Amino acid sequence: MARRIAEDRGIDLASLKGSGPRGRIIKADLENVGSTVTASTPQAVMPMQTGDDSSVIEHTQMRKVIADRLQQSMQDSPHFYVNMDIDIGQMLTARKALNDHAPEGVKISVNDMIIKAAATALMRVPEVNASWEGTQTRRFHHADISVAVAIEGGLITPIIRHADEKGLEAISSEVAALAKKAHDGKLAPEEYTGGSFTISNLGMFGVTSFTAVINPPQAAILAIGAGEERAVVRNGQLAVATMMTATLSSDHRVIDGATAARFMKVFKDIVENPVLALA
Repeated sequence: MARRIAEDRGIDLASLKGSGPRGRIIKADLENVGSTVTASTPQAVMPMQTGDDSSVIEHTQMRKVIADRLQQSMQDSPHFYVNMDIDIGQMLTARKALNDHAPEGVKISVNDMIIKAAATALMRVPEVNASWEGTQTRRFHHADISVAVAIEGGLITPIIRHADEKGLEAISSEVAALAKKAHDGKLAPEEYTGGSFTISNLGMFGVTSFTAVINPPQAAILAIGAGEERAVVRNGQLAVATMMTATLSSDHRVIDGATAARFMKVFKDIVENPVLALA
């Protein structure tokens, strides 16, 4: 720590006498030492573009909040990533059957089924359904799933509360209603604050895989890529399957690697065998 502070402030460690064990220089030795960096030290300055070469976009309050939260997340939460390729063929078949028999006005999406699969997996691997609180870790008893929704000027995460207890029809209706309120700017604070886990799906844009930044103070976020036909090997034979890549970003203070892998295995099993969500 002392070495980093010295480098940042331009302090010559050789000129100091340490007060730590065996003369080691510690943080306290640097507190009252002036920097050796002078005003004449050349600094790299980015040239400012003026005129028609650029334009300035003033930050909205939403953009400022998003920037502060994501910067805090990357600084405070030691991220690590686990991804899996998942066969969604059976899920697509189940979705078609459900929509063929759904009431008028109800259309279950792939994302609705992913929310339900994630909620079920969180109940089976509760260590992931958690948040870091300094001296303690909080584990949630229900899956309150924050769903990332892109709106003009930023991103907002309305919450499907108790998704583990809801059926696909209820989840689908609630997601649609919350997304509309988000785009209309009518979400109430309690509809987007809190949550125990986040899902960010960019598959509709053709993105095959990505890593997402954790939504603090949650301990994990699941990034969902597009489903696409890929060549796979089954029983030694080449075949074609509709595959999706899912990536879990985890806070290593809360979640260990083996725990993240276990969650992803459970999530994969449920997506590939949707009937498991009913167990």
